[in-house]
Amino acid sequence: MKAGELRGRDAEDLRHELASLRRRLFEMRSKWQAEEKPDTSQKLKIRRDIARILTVLREKEPASR
Repeated sequence: MKAGELRGRDAEDLRHELASLRRRLFEMRSKWQAEEKPDTSQKLKIRRDIARILTVLREKEPASR
């Protein structure tokens, strides 16, 4: 997922995507604890996507100054 793609989406859609990614990350962590080693590159990719979404959401917020 690229930041340019995210900027074209509305805030509600981004929040929904953020919740979905956080859920997937939680499931991966649960599998890791259950000795089922998931693909660690996917974990990194999900974390970066979460960070990108949070950045775009903060950009969309009106300045509070």
